[in-house]
Parts: sequence; C-alpha cells; structure tokens
Amino acid sequence: MKVTRVLLGAAGLALMGVGASLLADVRDLTGVLVWLGGAVVLHDGLIGPLVLLAGLALVRGGARGTVRGALVVAGALTVVALPVLLRPGRRANASVLPLDYPRNWLIAMAAVGAVTALALAVRWVARRRRSPS
Repeated sequence: MKVTRVLLGAAGLALMGVGASLLADVRDLTGVLVWLGGAVVLHDGLIGPLVLLAGLALVRGGARGTVRGALVVAGALTVVALPVLLRPGRRANASVLPLDYPRNWLIAMAAVGAVTALALAVRWVARRRRSPS
C-alpha cells in the first residue's frame, strides 16, 4: 500500500514537472492563471458542493461514495465538453471540431452510469454472499 502511494506521488510530481515546463512556453501567463483560478473557483464553489449535496440527497448508506464518484466524473466530463456543447450549429471550418460531441458526451455519461451501476451491483452481490441467510 505504501509503495503504491509513493509511486502515485512520484507520477504526480513528474506530471506537475511536465506541466510547469509547458507553462514556461506560454506567452500570455496572466490568461492561463485566470483560467486556472476560475477552474478552482468553479470546482470548489459549485461542482464540489453540488456533488456532495446530490450524493447526500440521492443515496443512503454504503453506495453514497460510489454515486459521488460517478457524479464527480460526470461533472468533470461535462465541464470539459461545455464549450463544444454550448456552441450549436455548423462551423466555418468542418475540420476544427469534426466529431459529434453531444452524442459522444451522452455516450460517456451512459458509460459512467453503467460502470456505476455495475460497481453497485457487484457490491450488493458480494454483501449478499457474505451475510448468512
């Protein structure tokens, strides 16, 4: 367990180094810092509390963590897809955004829901096998 944490920490530090090296090439550092600050405010001020409240309101018991995890993933996917989802209509250059992003977002949401349902079902079956009937 400790080795896994150390490896994950090292991978995180390596990725932070890659990000810092890429940041050195940015011409408009102020714009990047504003964007990053906005992402933190959006996450901590809106997405985080909404996920916690939805998890509290929707689910009782042991499934709450699984549902909250699914909501976090769905929220992150939605935030990433928002610029494309909010810009309907044809593009001047069809090669800029060549895919059907709303459909792909819906597929991703369905996959999150299916994986969550599968995880909950596996937990339920494991609990039923452990408890004597």
